Amino acid sequence: MDEFKLHRDFLKDSLRKTIDFRASAQNRGVPIPPLQEAVDQQLLRINLPDRESWSQIIQDTDLADAIGNRRSRRKYYDEYLKVEELAFLLWATQGQRKQGGQSPHFRTVPSAGARHSFETYLFIHRVEKIPPGLYRYLPLSNELVLMYSTDDQNKIRLSQAVLGQKFVANSAVVFVWTTVPNRMEWRYLHAAHRVILIDAGHVCQNLYLACEAIQAGTCAIAAYDQEAMDELIRVDGEEQFTIYLAPVGKY
Repeated sequence: MDEFKLHRDFLKDSLRKTIDFRASAQNRGVPIPPLQEAVDQQLLRINLPDRESWSQIIQDTDLADAIGNRRSRRKYYDEYLKVEELAFLLWATQGQRKQGGQSPHFRTVPSAGARHSFETYLFIHRVEKIPPGLYRYLPLSNELVLMYSTDDQNKIRLSQAVLGQKFVANSAVVFVWTTVPNRMEWRYLHAAHRVILIDAGHVCQNLYLACEAIQAGTCAIAAYDQEAMDELIRVDGEEQFTIYLAPVGKY
């Protein structure tokens, strides 16, 4: 029972009362962590359509209908997503809400202290004009960067990494969100980790609702082999690691 209490206490905000936030890196004058991880300049980059481009193909969707129709969908057609549709989904989940000034801090999803601890990786299988591969989304420049190309063998490894949930690899694209905890720890110390998980829910719910506007479905995935997923997307598993996944496809 003590183990249950330990994990239940993690869900509470009581920890905040025990923390001296004057000792935070922020209050000690440590430079703010970057809101986007560094990019190898030798990697291929792909410019994504901007809002003016993708707004032309997004269907007018009543918010109440989008919420009412929201469900986890695990069966997908072989249909390709348009690159404009992918750009819309990325904007909805981690895109910039305001341009200029402090724009990196103003996203389409809320984040505690506007710290935005997530990076977005994409296993792209069927998206028009984009070859299959693992990509990373760069929200500050609205680009994709190719991490490596993929084939059927990678789909097998992906299915194994999500504990045999084969429908994940059958999707058009798989969103994989990692967290960089230091971005949140810089301000909130040991209270950072609870709000990171809360923030993850904001991101994935936006994906669910945005999918309704392009007649696509998604399914939140929280069961996976941590080490296998981190290895697949080539993160170190300590300073950055997988926190959540969601396949997307037409239905």
